[in-house]
Amino acid sequence: MSNQELSNHFNLLAQLMELHDENPFKIKPYTYAVRTLKNYGVEISTLTTNEISEIKEVNKTIIKKIIELLQTGKMADLEILLAKTPVGVIEMLGLKGFGPKKIGQIWKELEIETLGELYYACLENRIALLKGFGQKTQENLISIIEFKFQNKNKWLWARLEPIALSILNNLKTSFIGIEIDFTGEFRSLNQTVESLDFVALIEQNRLIEYLEQNEFKIDTYEKNVIVYTSPLGIRGKFYLVENQSDFILKRFETTGNSIHSNIVLEKIKDKIIPFQSENDIYDKAQLPFIPPVLRENHIEFELAKSGNLNQIVQEKDIKGIIHAHSNWSDGGNSLEELAQYVKNQGFEYLAISDHSKSAFYANGLSIERVLQQQEEIEKINKKLASFKIFKGIESDILFDGSLDYPDEILSTFDFVIASIHSVLKMDEEKATSRIIKAIENKYTTILGHPTGRLLLSRKGYPLNFEKIISACAENNVIIELNANPHRLDLDWKWIDFAMKKGIKIAINPDAHNLKGVHDIRYGIYQAQKGGLTLDFLLNNLNQIEFEQYLTKRKEINKC
Repeated sequence: MSNQELSNHFNLLAQLMELHDENPFKIKPYTYAVRTLKNYGVEISTLTTNEISEIKEVNKTIIKKIIELLQTGKMADLEILLAKTPVGVIEMLGLKGFGPKKIGQIWKELEIETLGELYYACLENRIALLKGFGQKTQENLISIIEFKFQNKNKWLWARLEPIALSILNNLKTSFIGIEIDFTGEFRSLNQTVESLDFVALIEQNRLIEYLEQNEFKIDTYEKNVIVYTSPLGIRGKFYLVENQSDFILKRFETTGNSIHSNIVLEKIKDKIIPFQSENDIYDKAQLPFIPPVLRENHIEFELAKSGNLNQIVQEKDIKGIIHAHSNWSDGGNSLEELAQYVKNQGFEYLAISDHSKSAFYANGLSIERVLQQQEEIEKINKKLASFKIFKGIESDILFDGSLDYPDEILSTFDFVIASIHSVLKMDEEKATSRIIKAIENKYTTILGHPTGRLLLSRKGYPLNFEKIISACAENNVIIELNANPHRLDLDWKWIDFAMKKGIKIAINPDAHNLKGVHDIRYGIYQAQKGGLTLDFLLNNLNQIEFEQYLTKRKEINKC
């Protein structure tokens, strides 16, 4: 074990002691040892036990722990602290510029235990609201975490998009007139992307030369396939072809689920002739064109057979924005700024849903502030004329499944989104029963981000989705497809089951600032992948229809 490794162990021990609020005077010798061991003149591991005992620069307690480390590879005190600290929190201690006190504050006050959760909290403006943090600190934290994420092998589709488009644009600029385009996971609009793949009608050596000149690493190459790593650590493949027909076929074969392409190609195995387009492939298979996002061997052939492919939701079908946060809770903009922006984007209404009183970490609304916000909404609605803000709340589902306002307050809202934000560690039975109780509350209109997952960062709590969806059907509760690219929750694989139960889906951006409103398109992509049709899209309702829907639902619940 090198001096640097010894120093690292003592550094982690000191950090964990501070994180767990141990006496500063007890911690001080360890922080001193960090510097001393790192800069010691000889490698301590080369010394005898007696020679180590004679080191004057540190005290006897440190000496004992050095010997323990060198003999066993561990320190008992460090192992004890590691055992009671979440792995994600330990990873957070490595964020440059953020000491144990700040990480401890984030962990203990917001119950954040992973880098992904911390990143998402920054995007929701929660970190800026913590005492001693602020907007600049939050922005710095976002940059640091994004840098760390860029070194991982998987990317959120939404975060990869601008980089992928830049790579493609540079390729097309460098090889004018040559056919190059996306294929694979990125073209399929997957939630996450591990391999950024292209099809290119180009000679192999020319492409290799270009990639090397632009600091791409060529991992492997063989005839017709180049495996690369980009300067930012993105991994992927180039599939090389020799003519336009092969380009079309290879792009088709490498997009979506392979079972889908095999089924289609099996239908035309005796008709292999040059293809003019992917439409041509489907025509020869006597099928309507199926968009890349739908090619999952899931519901697309059923939709094609029923003639409902043209009913799949599109961006233009969204009439209103549901689920957004203003600076009444943890949003970055005033209610009027948010409403004016949504109106300017061409939407007919905004269904506001700031956080409820239990969400102290997000400046949740007390009962008094609920009533004050509702008064402000009335004033803004008069000012914005034909546009309308609907009064809602994102009410926390408490540990026992109840919502965190009394009925007399819940009844004042036009709609209620019920969501879990705390006590996330549950087994399937507990998580399912907790959510079903919230669904059965007569004031619950929408079940928000059902699993609580954060893609690439946090698994959702386990749920029996057949029971959850059935409970929503029985209680006339809508299910949210949270469009925030970190969530995309409800997962698209459950959309077909929900439609068959007659449940409407709300595609909601969960916006915490003006830019966040546009996240709705990521939810639309996943809705398309799941085959969501217009009849089951809540925010396809125009303002009058939406108001009538909410009014009718409240009247039914009064009976």
